[in-house]
Amino acid sequence: MNEKANTRTIAVIGAGQCDSQTAALAEEVGRRLAGVGAIVVCGGLGSVMEAACRGAKSAGGLTIGILPGTVRAEANSSVDIAIPSGLGEARNILVVRSAQAVIAIGGEFGTLSEIAFALKLGIPVFGLNTWQLARGGTIKPIIPQAATAEEAVNRALGSSRAEIS
Repeated sequence: MNEKANTRTIAVIGAGQCDSQTAALAEEVGRRLAGVGAIVVCGGLGSVMEAACRGAKSAGGLTIGILPGTVRAEANSSVDIAIPSGLGEARNILVVRSAQAVIAIGGEFGTLSEIAFALKLGIPVFGLNTWQLARGGTIKPIIPQAATAEEAVNRALGSSRAEIS
């Protein structure tokens, strides 16, 4: 089997602005993903996205940023492959669609939209201090929450889809 076919691509999603603790968590996630040969895909900008890419690069990993705008140079400095979509927030579906699993770290409404797209597409989502969803006033265990970066990475890699359909 083709080695590239076995490579996992994991989306790391989160807010465009975050505190240092959240950034450190994202950086550890990126480092751990790259450490096992996974490709990190994200929205390509700052905060959680930049920290995840920085972590992946520190471990020799490959990073992809799907940008909302049309200017490749807007990608953070740790993005290897910048894809300028020109789609604004609509690029969120491309971020999750290109992944076999998603790790959501913190996040705001953009992150929530990515979580929703992933769930709709059947792509596993694992959370680190991120959204929980409720229906009828009761929180539903739709987004499994991880306690650590290591747990999030292990769960994402363990349940990522074998191939993108």
